[in-house]
Amino acid sequence: MTDDFSADLSGRTAVVTGASSGIGAAIAELFLANGATVIGLQRRPDDRQHPRYRSRAVDLGDTAGLDAVVADVLAESRVDILVNNAGLNIRHPFEDFPAEDWDRVLDVNLTAVVRLAQGFGRPMLERGDGIVINLASMLSFFGGFTASAYAASKGAVGQFTKSLANEWAGRGVRVNAIAPGFIATEMNTALMADETRDRQIRERIPAGRWGAADDIAGAALFLASGASRYVHGAVIPVDGGYLGR
Repeated sequence: MTDDFSADLSGRTAVVTGASSGIGAAIAELFLANGATVIGLQRRPDDRQHPRYRSRAVDLGDTAGLDAVVADVLAESRVDILVNNAGLNIRHPFEDFPAEDWDRVLDVNLTAVVRLAQGFGRPMLERGDGIVINLASMLSFFGGFTASAYAASKGAVGQFTKSLANEWAGRGVRVNAIAPGFIATEMNTALMADETRDRQIRERIPAGRWGAADDIAGAALFLASGASRYVHGAVIPVDGGYLGR
């Protein structure tokens, strides 16, 4: 029964959103190192040089553009793994939260996840084989401050993951999510620079440190591999023990 318990992704193609930096870049690099072909979808230019890496420019908040990119990718490649990694957090006190910022966060963090899962998931269902990995958040479990749009979107990603797994688990497609804790990436630069908040955060984490993007990539590799073949509908915290404190 352990024959499938391998992290070898040779012959598999993964689409990773936001692959040019942070967690997405770490996931792309680890998948490449384990034999996968990776297609990165992101707005930023990506000059990564690797024979099994391709990049497509796309605004994840543009629904029409997303649908066109999905069609183009599927015309060229069989997609075995989808990693919905890209995310956006715009902070405002809720009473002053501009509608356009709220919509932008929800479009990138939730609507894009849904559209990509549907677009790339249909061929997976037809084959009876595929993997969808969504990036949730600690704010899938608690509310945070001045991050109402982000918390709403990531709470929805967690529930969407469970609902989709209920529908697709019996049809050969595994759907799970990773909930990163406090990770040392560009999104958290301001928090890390605030000495008081940085100290409070590290004191609250049993592991005693901020997470690294590679910590999340390792969890993604597990979920993309045969080692997680009986894991469905999970929202896995990778948080240094933060939620258990």
